[in-house]
Amino acid sequence: MKIDAQLGSLYPHLAAGMARRMEAMGFDTVWSFEAGHDPFLPLMAAATATERLQIGTNIAVAFGRSPFATAQAAWDLQQASGGRFHLGLGTQVRAHIERRYDMPFEHPAARLTDYIRCLRAIFDNFQNNTKPDYQGPFYRFILSNPAFNPGPIDHPHIPIYVAGVNPRMCRVAGEVADGFHVHPMHSIAYLRDVVRPAVDEGAKMAGKSVDNLDLHASVFAVLGETETERSASAQQIREQIAFYASTPSYRALLAHHGFEDLGKKLSAVMRAGEIDKMAAMVPDELMAEVSISSDFANLGAALKQRYTGLVQRIATYYPIPDSEPVEKWAAMVKSFEAA
Repeated sequence: MKIDAQLGSLYPHLAAGMARRMEAMGFDTVWSFEAGHDPFLPLMAAATATERLQIGTNIAVAFGRSPFATAQAAWDLQQASGGRFHLGLGTQVRAHIERRYDMPFEHPAARLTDYIRCLRAIFDNFQNNTKPDYQGPFYRFILSNPAFNPGPIDHPHIPIYVAGVNPRMCRVAGEVADGFHVHPMHSIAYLRDVVRPAVDEGAKMAGKSVDNLDLHASVFAVLGETETERSASAQQIREQIAFYASTPSYRALLAHHGFEDLGKKLSAVMRAGEIDKMAAMVPDELMAEVSISSDFANLGAALKQRYTGLVQRIATYYPIPDSEPVEKWAAMVKSFEAA
């Protein structure tokens, strides 16, 4: 199992230094994410600032850009990093795709399947100069010329990861992707009983199994050396869980643990604008299912023990603060590897 980290500094001029720190700490991969910043630009800085560290998006919003625009960014990052790039894609939710990105969202699972197949056709054109001849139900790639082809690179296979929560998107990953980003709002039971079987179901459609994919999980970790520190960490995570649980997309997970009504209640409180009340609504039983609690010295072993046999990659959810000593996290990585 590999241990990864989130890239906290997403301004490109800061990302290079952070990536060098992640490499010195011993992490295998550093992941960017799409929120207030473009997810690709900081990874170019990370790619050119490091030698061993793998890089990837967790996630880039697929439907916010065309397959060709994504293919260009991915191709350049793969070339600049010498083959260390992983392209993680997610759908986002309908409201943001239609009202923030002003892009279509209908049939998200089928659309993302088509998106990835179109991407692979574009990559094939870039590498082998094959004829642009992809026509899917949602996307097509039927026109290009030498001016728009960047040409072949040394590592043309770019691993594609799909992010998701519900079984339908898990099946998409199994069928057309190389990996799956397990949402941080997960439990061991949901991962074991729902996510992995659904990924496997999709993989069988392509003559594979779930074990042929890389599964990566970001983990809510309650950390601290004192009761005060642990309490503050727990409150931060409780607030994040409440935010996710207020979105209908995560109700399958809640139902899996008998909290069917909690999501609806949190959605109502969110709509009422009473956000400060939401964290207190998250029961301790749900916290125990979707997070781990550890002091720092035992974090590596706790992660390894909890996820061995379920995923191939692991990371804590929150980025490492710039103020944290390299030696502290390097020791954690070594303890993880030794566990």
